[in-house]
Amino acid sequence: MPVNQMETNLQAITTTIAFLEKDDSCDPELLAKLKEERNRLLRELNVHSL
Repeated sequence: MPVNQMETNLQAITTTIAFLEKDDSCDPELLAKLKEERNRLLRELNVHSL
């Protein structure tokens, strides 16, 4: 369960990325931007992998 707004956004972005990766007609540029945003949130939350 998300604790704050950043975690809620991270959860939503991760779910969206998973959905779009399964979609054959996904825009690769949009997917890349979502992954960048997910990585930014992970860094801010200090849960990024090295």
